[in-house]
Amino acid sequence: MGISRDSRHKRSATGAKRAQFRKKRKFELGRQTSNTRLGPKRIHSVRTRGGNQKFRAIRIESGNFSWASEGVSRKTRIARVVYHPSNNELVRTNTLTKAAIVQIDATPFRQWYENHYGQTLGKKGNATEEVAKKSGKLERKLASRSASAVIESAVDAQFGSGRLYACISSRPGQSGRSDGYILEGEELAFYLRKLSGKK
Repeated sequence: MGISRDSRHKRSATGAKRAQFRKKRKFELGRQTSNTRLGPKRIHSVRTRGGNQKFRAIRIESGNFSWASEGVSRKTRIARVVYHPSNNELVRTNTLTKAAIVQIDATPFRQWYENHYGQTLGKKGNATEEVAKKSGKLERKLASRSASAVIESAVDAQFGSGRLYACISSRPGQSGRSDGYILEGEELAFYLRKLSGKK
């Protein structure tokens, strides 16, 4: 049959069956879903209308994620899919789509935070570490920045486990990339409620 994106096969608003006045057309075609999974990077290119290209991510394991409140982006590894608004089956199979809630590796963001503010994230108890000697100028710069180093407690707690909750905002089956942003504020609270209710 072939997948078609036309609306001619549908009934009208009154329920009347429409007459078939033409057959399928190339510009109405649809394609099979990519069902992008977690795994070593494998991307296929697809020729599209006008000689343009789409990039089908068949397998992908990392993406560029932004931390909006700090205004920083880092490439990091995707660990697993934890929630999907449309279908629980996509969670079980670790399928990456737009709006999927995933866990990502927190290490690149922790390293940036420690370099930028001179403070350690997600520390439990009073663990002591050997601190490298800093110049006076760097100490003054970090001290001036540390006043604005306010981080949400729910996000700080995630740094302790080394995993952050993030949402995928790109379309891996169309662009071949799984980029997104770290969840914060009300959005994070919403998904934490969903995840705790699921357990």
